[in-house]
Amino acid sequence: MSTHSTPTAAAPTSTYRLQLSPGFTLEDAAGLLDHLDRLGVGAVYLSPILTAAPGSQHGYDVVDPTGVAPVLGGDAARAALAAKAHESGLGVVVDIVPNHMSVARPDANAWWWDLLEHGRDSAYARCFDVDFDAGPVLVPVLADDGDGGASALGDLTVVDGCLAYHDKRYPLAAGTHSSGDPVAQVHERQHYRLVSWRRGDAELTYRRFFDVDELAAVRVEEPGVFDATHAEILRWAELGQLDGLRVDHVDGLSDPGGYLRRLAERFGGWVVVEKILAPGEDLPRSWPVAGTTGYDALREVCGLFVDPSGEPAFTDLAREQGVEVDVEALDERARHHAATDLLRAEVRRIAALLPTRNGEGGDTGPDGAVRRREQSVAALLCAFDVYRSYLPEGEADWARAVDTAARRRPDLAPDLEALDRLVREDPTGEAARRIQQTSGMVVAMGTENTAFYRGTRFAALNEVGGDLSRFAVGPREFHARAALREAATPHTMTALSTHDTKRSEDVRARLAALSETPQAFTGAVRRWTERCPLPEPALNLLGWQTLVGAWPIGEERLAAYLLKAAREARLGTSWTHRDPDFEEEVRSWPGRVLGDPALGEEVASAVDSVRDAGWSNSLGQKAVQLMGPGVPDVYQGTELWDLSLVDPDNRRPVDHGARADLLARVEGGWLPPVDTTGAAKLHLVRTCLRLRRELRPTGYVPLTASGPAASHAVAFARVSQGADHPDVVAVATRLPLGLAGAGGWRDTVLALPSGPGEWTDRLTGRVVAPVRTDGYTCAPLAGLLDRYPVAVLVRR
Repeated sequence: MSTHSTPTAAAPTSTYRLQLSPGFTLEDAAGLLDHLDRLGVGAVYLSPILTAAPGSQHGYDVVDPTGVAPVLGGDAARAALAAKAHESGLGVVVDIVPNHMSVARPDANAWWWDLLEHGRDSAYARCFDVDFDAGPVLVPVLADDGDGGASALGDLTVVDGCLAYHDKRYPLAAGTHSSGDPVAQVHERQHYRLVSWRRGDAELTYRRFFDVDELAAVRVEEPGVFDATHAEILRWAELGQLDGLRVDHVDGLSDPGGYLRRLAERFGGWVVVEKILAPGEDLPRSWPVAGTTGYDALREVCGLFVDPSGEPAFTDLAREQGVEVDVEALDERARHHAATDLLRAEVRRIAALLPTRNGEGGDTGPDGAVRRREQSVAALLCAFDVYRSYLPEGEADWARAVDTAARRRPDLAPDLEALDRLVREDPTGEAARRIQQTSGMVVAMGTENTAFYRGTRFAALNEVGGDLSRFAVGPREFHARAALREAATPHTMTALSTHDTKRSEDVRARLAALSETPQAFTGAVRRWTERCPLPEPALNLLGWQTLVGAWPIGEERLAAYLLKAAREARLGTSWTHRDPDFEEEVRSWPGRVLGDPALGEEVASAVDSVRDAGWSNSLGQKAVQLMGPGVPDVYQGTELWDLSLVDPDNRRPVDHGARADLLARVEGGWLPPVDTTGAAKLHLVRTCLRLRRELRPTGYVPLTASGPAASHAVAFARVSQGADHPDVVAVATRLPLGLAGAGGWRDTVLALPSGPGEWTDRLTGRVVAPVRTDGYTCAPLAGLLDRYPVAVLVRR
C-alpha cells in the first residue's frame, strides 16, 4: 500500500486476541473464525507470527523477520486464515515486534550469527545496537558458581566447525581455528567472548529488551533495517491480507514517532501501539496511529468498580504487616535498583557520553567522576513521571524529570545540568536517544516488575498502566476520560485482560468486591497470617488476595505464581540470587493452606461472600468496555469467567469447544443465569459485539441516575450510525454489596435520552417501561436490572 495511514483507517468494530503457539497454530485459529464471527467479533487479532526462537510459546522472541513461523503453519496457513477471515467479513490484525530479536540460539538467528562471525564487518552489524569500540561482543551465557565463569570455560569445545557450549553453538571466524588448537585460544580469537551470565547487567555491550540478555535490540531507525525487518509484513498488506497492526514496545525504539511515520507511509491500515500512558497523559499528536493497546482504559474501567471507602482498612493492614505504603518512596527505590543494578550497562553507556568537567581531581578524580556521572544518569532515569519523554514534543515531561532529579539529589546538580544542556542542545543526538529509550525500561522494570510486587496493599491496583496511589476511579473522572477518548482517539484499542496483565479482569473484579468489605477481609487476613504466613510481608498480602481472587486454584498454579512474584519483588529471593530455603517455603505454602481443612473452609467462605459481587463487577466492567469509546479487545477465553494470573498462566489452553456449546444455546434464545458457568458473560459479550457491528455507535453522553441508590449506577448513551439522537445506552451496577446493604435500587431511576421510539434491552429482549420524573423519561433501575446487573438498551 502506498496510501498514508490515518488514525481512523480501517478500524475494526472489535478485536479478539488469540495466542498462537506450537500447540495452537494458524490452522487452529482459522478453525475458530466461524465461532468468532457468530460471537460478533470485528477482527481476529493474532500474537506475533514471524519465525521465533525454537520452542517459543509466545512469538515475541523473533529470530527471522522474513518469514512466518513454520511451527505455526507457515505462510500458506497465514494466507488461508486471512482469506477465510475476509470471506466472513472479519479483519486480520497482527502483533509485530520491531524492537528486538532473540539471540538465545545464535544458530537460529542468521543475522546475529553473521555478526558474531564477522564482528563490525558483518553485513548485519548495523541491525543491532552494539558498542564495537568496547571490544569483543560480550555474550553472557556461562555458568557461574562464584568464580566469574572461569570453570565454565573448560566446558567449551569445537564441534562441527563451531564453538560449542553444551547445546549452544557459536560461529568461528575464518582463519581462527586449526585442528589441534587449544579451545581457549580459539575462543580468544573471535569477535565475541562468552562470559559469565552475571556480567550482563553491568557490562553488556549491546542494547537489550529490558534486562533480558537473550533479546537484542534492533535498530529499526535505520531505513535499511526497517525495510529488512518489515518487508514480509508489508507484503501481506500489499496482498490485501492484513488490516491492522499492533506495534509492541514502541517506547524501546530510538525514535518512536519517526518509526511510526515511516510505517504509515507504507501501511494504510489500523495501527495501535503498546504504550503505557500515565494518568492524564496522551499520545504525542504527531504519531499517525489510532491509539494505544488500552491499558489507560483498563485502569479507568476497573477503578470504577473499586470502593474508595475501603482504602483506610487496606492501608492499615499493610502498614501493620510491614508492607510499604509510601508509594513514592517505594517506587523510587525500585526504580533505583532497576537503573543501578539491572540496567547498569545501559546507564554506563549513557554516562560515557557526558563531557568531563574541568578541574576534576582528588576525591572526584577519574574513577569518582565516572561514578558520579553514572549516579546522575540513574537519578534522571528514575525521575520521570511518564515512561519516557518524546523530544521535542515532550519537553515539559523532560523538564519535570530534570527538576525532580535535582530536588532528590542536589549533590548531583552540576552533572544533571550538564545532562540537561547536552540533550537540549541536540534532542536527536545519541545521549537524548539513549536516555529516552532507557527511561521507559527503568519505569517498567522498577514500577511494574518490582514495585507492583512490593506494594501489595490492594492487588487490584497493581496492574500494567495502574497507579498505586489512586485507590479508585470515580464516575466523574471515568466519564471525563471516556468523553476525551471519543473526541481524541475514537479508534484506540481498549482492554481489560491481555497477555501482559498481572491478573485477569475477573480476578480484579472479585478483588474490587473486597474493597466493599474491607474490615471483614483484612480481619480474615490477620487470622490466616497468624496460622499460615508466607515468609515475607508483601508476598503474604499478595498471596491471600491472590488465593481469594483466583479461587478455586490448584497448588501448582498458585505456587508458580507466588515464586514468580517473589523473584520479581526481589525481597526474599530474586531471579539472579535465589534463596532455596525461602523459595521452598513459598513453594509449599499453597499445599499447607489447601491441606488445612479449617483454613480452606474459611477461605472458601470469604470467596462466597464476594463471589456474586465479583460476577456483577465482571459484567459491569465488560459492558462499559464493550459499549464505550474505542475498539474493545476480548482476550482469548475471557468471554467466560477467566481467573488467570500473570503469564505464563494466562496463556493456558482455552476450551473453545465449551464456549461454542454455550454460544449455540444462547443463539437458541437461552437467557443464562449469572452462575459459575460464566454463560451470562458470554451472552453479554455476544450482545455487545454484535450490536457494535450492527449499529457502529459513536459519541458519548454520560447519563445520570437519581434516587437513593444513584451512586451505584453508571450509564452512558451513544449514537448509532445514521441516527440523529442518542439511541444506544449501556447501564452497569457498581459497588453491588453496598447497594444490597442499603436495600437495593428501590425507586432509583435513570434518565434516558429524549426522542421518539421505545427502548428495548438487548440482553433480555424486554421493552423498557419508562416513567416520567421531573420532566424526563426514566427507566426504574429495580426493574431494568432485576435479571442482570447490566443492561444494553437500543431505541427503535
